[in-house]
Amino acid sequence: MSAHPGHTGGKRLFSSPVFCSPLNDKLMKTSTQLTLRSGDSIPAVGLGMWKVSPGQSADLILAAAGAGYRHFDCACDYGNEQEVGSGFKRLFTSEGYSREEFWITSKLWNTFHRPEHVEIACRKSLDDLQLDFLDLYLIHFPIAQRFVPIEQRYPPGWIFDPAAPAPKMEFDRVPIIDTWRAMERLQQQGLTRNIGVCNFGTSLLRDLLASATIPPAVLQVESHPYLTQEKLLKFCQQEQIVYTAFSPFGSLSYHELGMASPGDNLLEVPPIPAIAAAHRKTPAQVLLRWGIQRGTSVIPKTSNQTRLRENLDVFSFELTDQEMQSISALNQSHRYNDPGHFCQTAFNTFCPIYE
Repeated sequence: MSAHPGHTGGKRLFSSPVFCSPLNDKLMKTSTQLTLRSGDSIPAVGLGMWKVSPGQSADLILAAAGAGYRHFDCACDYGNEQEVGSGFKRLFTSEGYSREEFWITSKLWNTFHRPEHVEIACRKSLDDLQLDFLDLYLIHFPIAQRFVPIEQRYPPGWIFDPAAPAPKMEFDRVPIIDTWRAMERLQQQGLTRNIGVCNFGTSLLRDLLASATIPPAVLQVESHPYLTQEKLLKFCQQEQIVYTAFSPFGSLSYHELGMASPGDNLLEVPPIPAIAAAHRKTPAQVLLRWGIQRGTSVIPKTSNQTRLRENLDVFSFELTDQEMQSISALNQSHRYNDPGHFCQTAFNTFCPIYE
């Protein structure tokens, strides 16, 4: 892999979160780091850019950086990478920040799984984000769909032909290892420092590890007290794969999409409010702290200025073992982001990946 400024180059293994010193006076002492196989360190708290409107994206990047965020989670499918890139350009030109201070993730969409399309997709994200390299590039879903050229429609979305009489998803038979070999070439070319996967279970991870030349550095999955995924987390720690939790607040990201009931709110479920009151923190901060103490990174999404800072302020307290256990006991193995459910409802296509 090509060396970049700020890359440690060491061979340190995955470790528990450790406090790190600020890179400069602007960086608040509010983040810890998780160490990847490559020696790179990913901040334990990041900002998820899913469902951030394009019109808000550039300003949110600047506001989040000012609040102390150094980890941004992006994706082609979020439909806002050009605007996010405008925010990054302002950070690195007029605002005086250094690219090496930040961890920036993007993701390979389902329609680009054929090996000849992987680099095209990565370079499109790099162009939109106005970056020379990514810190992490992930396979977004273990779902290969028919290729949609960038000049035809971008982001491609889930439906192959929206103008068809019966619009639906159309699949492509591409083995994961073929896609992964192309991902490995991205890292070898220096287009991304690290590569990983999203929404994989232990079986797919085992198969990938058996064939990969470069093992996945990160697994990003839905994870919250209703979906603790204890075995998957333990397996990742055993295999030195950093585990990143999306939707750490559970149902909140899914109310407006009709994928969760407004009455389904982890922030109000006992014992979360009582634990928050005991620590003089918010229920959201307790949920993030629970994730961090499990040894995972978390990527909450918010556009609210107050919550931006609150979501980073999770290192000034510690949950007791009993509190951790009582939160974990809420597990219902309840998944909100399940293609086996939403694809049939939204895209007229049955697409299970977890059963």
